[in-house]
Amino acid sequence: MKTGVNGVALGVFIFFFVAVTVVGFLAARWRRADNALHLDEWGLGGRSFGTWVTWFLLGGDLYTAYTFVAVPAAIYGAGAAGFFAVPYTIVTYPLVFLFLPRLWSVSHKHGYVTSSDFIRGRFDSKSLSVAIALTGIIATMPYIALQLVGIQAVLDVMGVGGSHSTNWFIKDLPLLIAFGVLAAYTYSSGLRAPALIAFVKDALIYIVIAVAIVYIPYKLGGFDDIFSKAGAAYSKTNPATGAKRGSLLTTTPDAQWAYATLAMGSAMALFLYPHSVTAVLSSRSRNVIRRNTTILPLYSLMLGLLALLGFMALADGVGGGIKGYNAQLAIPQLFENMFPNWFAGVAFAAVGIGALVPAAIMSIAAANLFTRNIYKDLIKPDATPAQETRVSKIVSLVVKAGALVFVLTMDKTVAINFQLLGGIWILQTVPAIVGGLFTRWFHRWALLAGWAAGMAYGTWKAYDQSSPTQSHFGGNSANIPVIGNLGYIGLTAFVLNVAVAVVLTLALQALKAPAGTDQTTRADYTTDAPEAPADPPAEPDSPLTPTPAPST
Repeated sequence: MKTGVNGVALGVFIFFFVAVTVVGFLAARWRRADNALHLDEWGLGGRSFGTWVTWFLLGGDLYTAYTFVAVPAAIYGAGAAGFFAVPYTIVTYPLVFLFLPRLWSVSHKHGYVTSSDFIRGRFDSKSLSVAIALTGIIATMPYIALQLVGIQAVLDVMGVGGSHSTNWFIKDLPLLIAFGVLAAYTYSSGLRAPALIAFVKDALIYIVIAVAIVYIPYKLGGFDDIFSKAGAAYSKTNPATGAKRGSLLTTTPDAQWAYATLAMGSAMALFLYPHSVTAVLSSRSRNVIRRNTTILPLYSLMLGLLALLGFMALADGVGGGIKGYNAQLAIPQLFENMFPNWFAGVAFAAVGIGALVPAAIMSIAAANLFTRNIYKDLIKPDATPAQETRVSKIVSLVVKAGALVFVLTMDKTVAINFQLLGGIWILQTVPAIVGGLFTRWFHRWALLAGWAAGMAYGTWKAYDQSSPTQSHFGGNSANIPVIGNLGYIGLTAFVLNVAVAVVLTLALQALKAPAGTDQTTRADYTTDAPEAPADPPAEPDSPLTPTPAPST
């Protein structure tokens, strides 16, 4: 294992970081609108992205530092159990093919910017809308924190900050600088910045994975040796827990419910995060969303290959013999051990940029929720579009600061828990959002009560989980009532949420409680954007073309 600052890798990393920073600021000029101070422009990129841009944006949005650092690290630490992330990204696309086009259509028809806008219009309930907005904001913060952990991991391996300093300020200074740059270009360019940077990010990631999946096995003696050495490593006792480290190919019997519920719960939650909704609503047509749900599974193939890096890190002996080794450093350390310094820098840049893109979209999405569904609905109902945009810009900075609190105060050695904690909360929005897209049967007060029950139970159970390194929020699974097996807390809370909503809906309907006025119609859920005129031709869907997009 190398020590000290890796100057070559750091230089390459800085080069790419500066390059995407410049792209981020220049993005403000891409498809510039006549009125840039409008939330449709700053927060949704003018709702103008076609299939090509949307594919990169959604890929950059959904496949994050969670994908590049946390999932391989989970496999490095626990073996087969970490593979739950692969089936869930396969299961999720048939689900979202059913409801995302409906959400796009109704949002396009009524000018909704957030999922909470839809809830307010569908159920005529500010209380439920605010509850969904607050949930989205809270669930987004640990997810942004996970991106910052990814950046911190590659900086640490390069010998900058992290564990290489005892001074808390110097230790986190590189992360704070990256945070400041991210905040600056997000504030300036809005959603256009991560949309453009996503092209660079995905290109780097695919190059690194293509090289890694061939070159690293070659260096380690082939996959047979890799699996053999990984199996031997899993059979040893974990010094942190006193138990066997994990299993190479199968989960243990007592973990199978946890595996299945983690996969299903994560699949249900993935596209309901605010950043996912924001990327979807930035598309120019309903068919763009439908096409993307058919081609985005290509990223799942990439995720499966990335997961194998956890085995390769074990075979290379990364972290071997170091008690309490931070598993989040395993893949960056593998890259430094295996690659020439210059290509290690490319790999580190891929991970770093792969964290910056989703962090930018997440902060924008959370800011939109605050502005539209808290500031405008509760504080200043007569806010102008320009005022909304200014507030969103400021809140996008505050959200990032909130994410830093998670990074600086919670255990970073099992970073996947950041995402799974957000999933516990975001799953409680499923009955209102997905249910509302297909039926008006649920009563608004029952949905609010179900949400409160799910949030309370999920948060309590998550707080109650401990780990060898953390007294609270140290895990994501607990015993499922009645069944008794370990299961994902988020899915258990979701079942409680639905049960309360169903029972109270029946009671409230019997009492003829006022259900509010639905602002939407059946036709709103299947409408599409008008076709672009044949003359002049529609704008090519390329980030290199600065001409305005067709009006929708």
